[in-house]
Amino acid sequence: MSCSRRDFSVLHIPCTKPGCNHWFKNKSGYTQHTNAVHPLLSATPLHTEPSQFNHSPSPFFDGDDNPLQSNGASEENHSEIPRSAQSPAPAEFFGAGDCLYRNYHPSLTKKCYSQTIDNTPLGDVKWRSFSVKYTGDIPDEGPLPWMTESYYVWFCDPHQVVQNMLANPDYASEVDLRPYREYATEMDECQWQDFMSGDWAWNQADQIAEDPATHGSMFVPVILGTTKQHAKTAIFRRFHCQLFHSSLSFILQNLKPGMMKPEVVRFGDGHYRRVIYGLGPYIADYEERVLLTCIVRSWCAKCTSNSKSLNDDNLLHSRVHTDTLIEECDHGMLWDEYGIIAQLVTFTNDYSRANIHELIAPDLLHQIIKGAFKDHLVAWVEKYLMATHGQAQANIILDDIDRRIAAAPAFSGLRRFPQGRNFKQWTGDDSKALMKVFIFSNTRIQVYLPALEGYVPMDIICTFRALLEFCYLVRHNVITETSLNEIDDTVAHFHQYCEIFKDTEIVSTFSLLCQHSIKHYNTLIHLFGAPNGLCSSIMESKHIKAVKEPWRRSSRYKALGQMLVTNQRLDKLTASHQDFYARGMLNGTCTKCAQSIPELSTELCIPNLADLIRCFLFEQSNPEDARDPTEVPLLDDLSGIGGMKCEHIRACPLWRNECVRNDCVFVITDSNACGMLGMDVARHSRPIPCAVVRWFNRVGNAPDPDTGMWMVKPAFSAQNTPHFTIIHIDTIFHAAHLLPVFGTVLLSPSIKFHHVLDIFKLFYVNKFADHHAFEIAS
Repeated sequence: MSCSRRDFSVLHIPCTKPGCNHWFKNKSGYTQHTNAVHPLLSATPLHTEPSQFNHSPSPFFDGDDNPLQSNGASEENHSEIPRSAQSPAPAEFFGAGDCLYRNYHPSLTKKCYSQTIDNTPLGDVKWRSFSVKYTGDIPDEGPLPWMTESYYVWFCDPHQVVQNMLANPDYASEVDLRPYREYATEMDECQWQDFMSGDWAWNQADQIAEDPATHGSMFVPVILGTTKQHAKTAIFRRFHCQLFHSSLSFILQNLKPGMMKPEVVRFGDGHYRRVIYGLGPYIADYEERVLLTCIVRSWCAKCTSNSKSLNDDNLLHSRVHTDTLIEECDHGMLWDEYGIIAQLVTFTNDYSRANIHELIAPDLLHQIIKGAFKDHLVAWVEKYLMATHGQAQANIILDDIDRRIAAAPAFSGLRRFPQGRNFKQWTGDDSKALMKVFIFSNTRIQVYLPALEGYVPMDIICTFRALLEFCYLVRHNVITETSLNEIDDTVAHFHQYCEIFKDTEIVSTFSLLCQHSIKHYNTLIHLFGAPNGLCSSIMESKHIKAVKEPWRRSSRYKALGQMLVTNQRLDKLTASHQDFYARGMLNGTCTKCAQSIPELSTELCIPNLADLIRCFLFEQSNPEDARDPTEVPLLDDLSGIGGMKCEHIRACPLWRNECVRNDCVFVITDSNACGMLGMDVARHSRPIPCAVVRWFNRVGNAPDPDTGMWMVKPAFSAQNTPHFTIIHIDTIFHAAHLLPVFGTVLLSPSIKFHHVLDIFKLFYVNKFADHHAFEIAS
């Protein structure tokens, strides 16, 4: 019996693509041919003509690898690339619908990747430039070097940037189409949250509605921000300031027609709307405020208070008042009596409804956290210790304070300071983190003895407490009328307790800008909503993303052009990602199985799968409830301390190869009581499925009146042994942070942060650890 053998040299597998006449010996050859010649997801061909795309200029870029200076064409013909180079490695992933997608193309080099990004029309806002030159008076001894130079200003058209933002589908459900006023249902009191809940946006909408030509148009505020370097010499500083205002006025001129006449703009939800643009709040620190408002340094940018008496209450700046003063007074009087630099003209003078003094946004980071806390209170405490105890003893106390700060127990999300407070440069994060532990390291508390000696008087402790509470209150995402009253009370207490520094002759005056700015927060919250949305920390983070990181990626030689190209490519990648997502190109995962409930709902074609799961969980959690689960209102993931939150509560026998770490937690012991009255504090003991904890007892039924914090002490059983128990894991509500009551005894250098929970006998419940703890333990 003869056996026929298959001839592998025969081309018996055809290419199924229309117009392709290739045949293959096996499936491997067919797969490689399909991926190379007929890819499902291909990059832009290397021979694409550059005239098909709009390229942006590359300022000051001399690199040979600059794609924006090249013509975009490849010297090599794609058809001449060897077939072996065109065939990708067998890297394939499953996508939605069992479709195969290539994850890379081996023939694309780094330069080709850059060219592909540069050729992408999505998110392409061209860089533009103009040059300016000094035209003022020349000194008799001859011009200074900067007077003869030309200065180039590079910018993206803000009109096109705003249109791209409005058309972004990611913002479709995040944009407030109209101003609103919101009232709490419980107290029927007004509350402020997002920017459009403020009075300023409401008033702008009223002005638009009063004009028949703009009636019915949507108001689109353009919120600006600045980070800059400061000029040194006076004459160059003046030129520098006017250069800034003239440049900003020129850059924003394309928005000006849309401020007077409505234009139709496409939004991310696919709808077209008539919009009116307007200059919105300006995010800036104090040095930038001086530049923006053209005032003399040490004067307030918001009100007319004299720099020598900032404590006095005065009217807010207005554009009409400033223009009248400039017309009636000479330059010397304006400088000395009103703090106005008459030689400078602000960019808002070119826009009818803009008042730069009103538009200045709150600056919690620089003026309160860095200014009032670091530059004032921390420095004043050191001066107080020096004046009270002398240089030698004060240094001993300060060293002990550093040891106490370093001994603060670990807490998730709270930065530790192993060296105390003596580090060279304080960043915003340093200041915010140190605020949460500094107050407790200088504290003298009356616990067992009526008068216990401490390092500082209790009024200083109350001053720190008032400032900390102010910072947490104004950073709430929702601020109610009750919250505003609490903020006003906190500000009053802060100024009251600050008098201790004047009484002890540490400072001679409180006419200080950082502390003066606290007075304006009530007005700013009414105007612009909760300060969280306009905090200057936003500009700091954007400065890192747009300036510092591109600078680090550059060659440092004529880096401006490289930084602009980097920003443009990042914008294009972001826009491409949004477009791909909107087209469904990013649906699914690299595996065939769904990884989330929405994906599973799509895969199974069950749109209400999430509701079915919630009903199932309700039936399992409430087996005796006779109600129909479909009729019970089920809560989604809420924001805030009552919602879903992933938090690390650690119980580790060896934390980072150093020590045992058992975190403290809030445990619900009485669900009917409010706040801390219904909770106890416990500490993890052993990492087992249920929680073995050691209890702490509350000291008293109210927070300490001086620090505003609850106090706890370790609990002991009848046999005078530590009180341990096992609790259900579901009774743990939130992580707790305890700080020891140090008293007046110097802390031994051998005591580390992981020792304090075991050796101290009295603790504060740190309500300043984070926003959740502030709400729980207040």
